Amino acid sequence: MDVKAAVLCGGVGSRLRPLTYYFQKTMLPVGKSQKPILEYVLKYLKAYGIQNATLLVGYKAEQIVNYFKNGESVEMRLDYSYDTDKLKGNGGALINAYKQGLFKGFENILIYYSDILTTLNIDELLRFHRKGNYQATLALTTHYKLPVGVAELKDDRVVNFVEKPEYKIHATIGILVLRADVLDAYRELNEGNVDIMSDIVGRLVNDRKPVGGYVSDEFWIDVGSTETYEKLDHEMIDFMFEKYMNTRVQGI
Repeated sequence: MDVKAAVLCGGVGSRLRPLTYYFQKTMLPVGKSQKPILEYVLKYLKAYGIQNATLLVGYKAEQIVNYFKNGESVEMRLDYSYDTDKLKGNGGALINAYKQGLFKGFENILIYYSDILTTLNIDELLRFHRKGNYQATLALTTHYKLPVGVAELKDDRVVNFVEKPEYKIHATIGILVLRADVLDAYRELNEGNVDIMSDIVGRLVNDRKPVGGYVSDEFWIDVGSTETYEKLDHEMIDFMFEKYMNTRVQGI
């Protein structure tokens, strides 16, 4: 068994308030059938042959556990790792799951931020990761649209203004592959706040370890803010999944 998914589902979803005062953000409905975001994510992973996933849960975890249970409804094997009071952050959640042995027997962990919807080709991402023998591989997009306007100033006067400009940069999209044994270095860590991107991946880069960047122009959207969620085109979400995944995702 080569890869297991780790889906980050524990955040309080502060950018989606007031909705997340009542719902776990991954349980907000999307698409024409109004199924939870997390259901789209899991069925998308299943379509690419990912059979096993650990859901890293915390805030309103019961909504997720009671809905998905052992994963039979999405034809996957699911288990759960709960946030702790001492080792915090999404990196802390990942390390906690590793220390519980939930990734035992798997060489790679496919980490997925659960407020992301995408048609990224997971097969190609994993092939790129294995071929490069990377310790971590980041999924990147070549364009990123800022959520705010940008002003150009000259002597305190605005001489140019662009509302929500799009930049040609290599931006992360909330999906990455991590060699499971990378987490051995954190086995003795029992407290603190750890971030996956800045602390774990950042440490690999600073230590000159091989970290790959898989670039894709596939559709992706961060549904993690009220503004984005309210403007979401639910029919478009279904259309994009059907078009770009060649209807591999069934039953959504």
